[in-house]
Amino acid sequence: MNTPDTTGLPDYAPIPRSALGPALNEQGYYVGRVERNLYWVTDGSYQSTSDGVVLLDTPPSIGHNIQRVVDEIASANGVSNKVTYLIYSHHHADHVGASSLFDKSVTRIGHEETRRLLLRDDDPARPPNEETFQDRRTLEIGGERIDLAWHGANHTPDTIFIHLPDHETLMLVDLVNQGWAPVYLANLTEDIPGYVAAHANALAYPWKHYIGGHMGRLGTRDDVTLHQQYMADIAESSRKALDSVDLTPYFVQAALERVSRVQGRPGRTRPDRSRTRDREVHGRARGRRRLHREHDVPGDAVDPPRPRLRLVGAPMSAIRRPPISSRPSMRLCA
Repeated sequence: MNTPDTTGLPDYAPIPRSALGPALNEQGYYVGRVERNLYWVTDGSYQSTSDGVVLLDTPPSIGHNIQRVVDEIASANGVSNKVTYLIYSHHHADHVGASSLFDKSVTRIGHEETRRLLLRDDDPARPPNEETFQDRRTLEIGGERIDLAWHGANHTPDTIFIHLPDHETLMLVDLVNQGWAPVYLANLTEDIPGYVAAHANALAYPWKHYIGGHMGRLGTRDDVTLHQQYMADIAESSRKALDSVDLTPYFVQAALERVSRVQGRPGRTRPDRSRTRDREVHGRARGRRRLHREHDVPGDAVDPPRPRLRLVGAPMSAIRRPPISSRPSMRLCA
């Protein structure tokens, strides 16, 4: 296999300082004040917030440090350190997987779909939320207002918007990685149209501070707007490519590669794992032949001859591309 020459490629650009957050302490986390009695804590990758005795998500990577943060804040402000409410942004374990660290006296609140999914998953680390809502719910806890809303599926079917109007803060998890591009599949999103629409829904709220659930710093409205433009650029570029690029040669090449792997011909580009699996299966079968002979079972019943694949019809080289005017166009609909 030939190794590609990469000597002429440029080095990676350094990560801009604006994409990084504050330094972590010796215990491996950072806690900061958002506004008044709203705080946020991060380990550099995940974020959680505590508003008085209310927790918004419990990432397992922060784990026991969540209670340590609550203890520190409570001690500094002379208030109770008992967590009484836990709000789930959605059901994913990387955001609520430390929920079991808090006992059953804590009231867990989330979307009705979050409860259904957690009951299905049956994960002891993620106790299902006892209280649910369908579209909207407003909480008044300790004189503070928290608005919960579901605007349809986006990252997951149950991801909700958490708005704290008294603190000018919006928490919307796994939509925007402030300072960074999304990971593959738009942050592993289950509903791409809903994900794209979520930016406009987020910007319709009045807020200054954005909590995205990942990365080491808080976000801003500019971060959400930039990410919205980034996704719009990808969509527009995809539409242009689908209208202008002839995909036929790629489909033909993929078909040829698949045929060569099945037939075992020289020149295949990927290992034929199916042949390895066949050898394993038939090897086990041959090991059982003695047992079958004792019961007068024909050998072909255990290890039947493998049929050879044959191509029927015109060879691939005989396929002609239709003229441009007769080829159907492919469009990506938003």
